[in-house]
Amino acid sequence: MSDTSINTRVSEGDASFGDYFALLKPRVMSLVVFTALVGLLAAPQPVHPLLAFASVLFIAIGGGASGALNMWWDADIDRIMSRTQSRPIPAGKIAEQEAFAFGAFLSVFAVVMLGLASNWVAAGLLAFTIFFYVVVYSMWLKRSTPQNIVIGGAAGALPPMIGWAVATGGVSVESVLMFTLIFMWTPPHFWALALFMKSDYRDAGVPMLTVTHGRKATRRHILIYTILLAPIAIGAGFTAIGGPVYLATSILLNLGFLKGAYNIWQRDEAEAEADDYKVEKSVFKFSLLYLFAHFVAILVEKFLAVYGMGGWA
Repeated sequence: MSDTSINTRVSEGDASFGDYFALLKPRVMSLVVFTALVGLLAAPQPVHPLLAFASVLFIAIGGGASGALNMWWDADIDRIMSRTQSRPIPAGKIAEQEAFAFGAFLSVFAVVMLGLASNWVAAGLLAFTIFFYVVVYSMWLKRSTPQNIVIGGAAGALPPMIGWAVATGGVSVESVLMFTLIFMWTPPHFWALALFMKSDYRDAGVPMLTVTHGRKATRRHILIYTILLAPIAIGAGFTAIGGPVYLATSILLNLGFLKGAYNIWQRDEAEAEADDYKVEKSVFKFSLLYLFAHFVAILVEKFLAVYGMGGWA
């Protein structure tokens, strides 16, 4: 019996609630929920709390469903990469066909329920997000081009647009800015991770930038994308979702991110290996704070605006 058949063998009753919950990629889902909620709350039209809760719940379910479908499709490479070997499918807790059925059902359920609870523009954006992540990114881009995370990052950038659409029934400059902020943040964030994941992507045959162009080129790309990200992030401070608090926060965060990206660019592999990629890991962690703090600042500006203290007025 091959190693693959052993790894994919699933005993009846092995899967627990926690295993099915893990299929939803809860850490990724938490980012989806948070940015969608900020998009909803930052919109100019207020939303009834019950409707807001239901809408964010269905967005979360849709995001989780796309994670389950991604795990179904990527089961073969998840068995190879050390970072993903403990996921429910490679661990033998859930069969691939069960993961597919679970993800497909939740996808349809989430889109239909969001359409009924809010509007069909928001539901259409959610459906497109699931399609883009599963089909465009997972099935096509991830295994075919080093630009996989650049283009595929659009899926993770759409949730605030969905939240905004729940409140307004449409798309605006502000929601596109929130989308662009996440879209441009994704490559340097993910490439920092790829640098200290070492050989995982090469062993799995995934053409990540570190594999196709090398680590030196990846370091250069991190710096370039961080430089391009800064004016977009700071520029949002002068729009309806920004204000003095957001602007000050963004300037500080971008100075920190730029410094980290510069430090990564300066290093060579011998230096990075010697300290176990300490700088790369630090920048990766900071990038998580970077995105979270930007969206918190948007919420703060909205709160201040409600009480007549926010914005540039």
